[in-house]
Amino acid sequence: MDKKQSRLRRGRQTRAKIAELKVNRLCVHRTNLHIYANLISPDSKILVSASTLEADVRLELVNKSGKGGNIAAASLIGKRVAQKALKAGIVEVAFDRSGFRYHGRVKALAEAAREAGLKF
Repeated sequence: MDKKQSRLRRGRQTRAKIAELKVNRLCVHRTNLHIYANLISPDSKILVSASTLEADVRLELVNKSGKGGNIAAASLIGKRVAQKALKAGIVEVAFDRSGFRYHGRVKALAEAAREAGLKF
């Protein structure tokens, strides 16, 4: 089993547990260059999303090194997704890290979302 298959297996286990709970989930995906965060309802509809590909996020990151693949960008995305969720009336979510380790950019995104008002 290679690295990607292991991550996907861990992600499936997490999603199965969150599906049992029937709560909204904050799903995180990261690549080398970007980070994405989606708030997904129990019936698999995307309610809120934020990523480093959005135009206004790109403008904020234009003078920083790494553009979208660093901790500063991840914390900015965490803040943005939390603000959008609160505006939509969503306060409590389950954190789905998609099998990624709770470390580095994933941790920065989660902590920024918590500081901005999301509970998980």
